Amino acid sequence: MVYFVQGVLGLSKLAISFFLKDDLHLDPAESAVISGVSAAPWLIKPLYGFLSDGLPLFGYRRRSYLVICGLLGAVSWTVMALFVTNKYGAAIAIISSSLSVAFSDVVVDSMAVERARGESQSTSGSIQSLCWGSSAIGGIVSAYFSGSLIETYGVRFVFAITSLLPLLTSAVAVFVDEKPLPQVASLTNGKQRTLFMLARAFWDRIKDQASYLWETIRNPTILLPTLFIFFWQATPSSDTAMFFFSTNKLGFQPEFLGRVRLVTSIASLAGVGLYNTFLKTVPLRKMFFWTTIIGCCLSLTQLMLVTGANKQLGISNEWFAMGDTLILTVLAQVSFMPILVLAARICPSGVEATLFATLMSISNGGSVCGGLFGALLTQLLGVTSHNFNNLALLLIVCNVTSLIPLPLLRLLPSEGGVESAFAEPDVCFQGQDEHKKQ
Repeated sequence: MVYFVQGVLGLSKLAISFFLKDDLHLDPAESAVISGVSAAPWLIKPLYGFLSDGLPLFGYRRRSYLVICGLLGAVSWTVMALFVTNKYGAAIAIISSSLSVAFSDVVVDSMAVERARGESQSTSGSIQSLCWGSSAIGGIVSAYFSGSLIETYGVRFVFAITSLLPLLTSAVAVFVDEKPLPQVASLTNGKQRTLFMLARAFWDRIKDQASYLWETIRNPTILLPTLFIFFWQATPSSDTAMFFFSTNKLGFQPEFLGRVRLVTSIASLAGVGLYNTFLKTVPLRKMFFWTTIIGCCLSLTQLMLVTGANKQLGISNEWFAMGDTLILTVLAQVSFMPILVLAARICPSGVEATLFATLMSISNGGSVCGGLFGALLTQLLGVTSHNFNNLALLLIVCNVTSLIPLPLLRLLPSEGGVESAFAEPDVCFQGQDEHKKQ
C-alpha cells in the first residue's frame, strides 16, 4: 500500500510544473532549481535508515515512522494547497513532501529486505516486483486523472486531493505486523530512565550501527557491486534536451504529455510483469549486459523523431513519441529491477534499512551525476531551448556512453555469488551475531 501511495502521489507532478510556471511565474531555470533541490531528501536516505534501525519510537522501528511520514506529507500538501504564494514557500513544502516519501520509502524497503534476505534470486525478484508493481499501478491511477483535474479544477485543488493520500500510509502503518521491542519499551518509560540515559542509549545504538555499516560496506562482496550500480546510473542523459525539443519544436501540449505519463506508468507495470514472469532467474551479469546493449540500440530510435524520419514513414510525431516512450520505459524498468534485487540480496542482517538506503542513495547519486553530465554535454554542444542543431549528436553521445559500464560487470557476483559470500559467518563479519545480541 505504501508503494501504491508513492505511485499515486505522481498526481501532483504535473500540477507542480504548472504551479511554478503559471501561478508563481518562474522561469525554467528557477523551476529546475526547485525540482533539483526537492531531490535532496533522496540523497541522504542512510540517515533515515540509521533512525529507523537505531532509534525505535514508542517501541517500534517501522510502524511509528510510517505514521509520522504520512502526517508530514499531508501537512506539506495542505500548505501547498492553501498558503504557498512564493517560490521559497513552494520549495520548503515540496522538499517536506519529498522527505515524507523518501523516509517512508526507506522504512518499507527495509521491510521488503527483511523478507528477501536469504531468499533465492527468484523469490527476491518476486518481492521487488510486487513493490514496484504497486507503485506503477498507483502511477497509472494518478496519470489518468492528473491532466483533467488540473484543467477542470486548478492546481490547488489537485494539491488538496494529494494531501489526503499520505494519510493512507499512516492508516496502513497501524496494521504492520511488528512486535514492540521490550528493551525500547523500558527505555521510553520516563519513570525508569532519565533524558540523559535515553540520549546515551540512542548514541550508543548509532555508533554500533555506523561501525557495523562501515565494516559491512568494506566487504568486497558489497563494495564492488555498489561501485557498479553508481557507474551504471551515472551515464549522461539527454532527457531534458528532449523535453525542450518536444515542447518548443514539436509543440506537444500538456494534455498530450499527460497521456504520455499514463503510457509511461502502464509501461512501467508491464516492465515489472515481464521481469517477474520471464527474467527474474536470469543471472545478473547477463541481465545487465543485454539490457544495456538493447537499451542503447532502441534509444537511438529517438533520432528518427529529431530528424523527422518518422514522418517520411507516415508516422506522426505524437504516435511515434508515444510508441517510443512505451518501448523504452518497459526496457528501463526491466533493467532497473536487477539493481533492486542485487541491493536486497547483499544486505546482511542488522542494518537492512541503513544499507539498502545507502545503496539506493548511491544509485540516486549516480542518476544525479548522469543528469549533470548530460547538462554539461548539452551546453558544450550548444543545444538550447530553441537551437536543436546538435541534438542528434547529443543523443548519439549519450547512448554510446551508456556502454561504458559494461567492462565493470565483473564487479558483480557470479551466479550464486551473493548467497555463497554470505553463507559463512567469517565472510559476513564475525561480529554480526554479537552485534544483534547487544
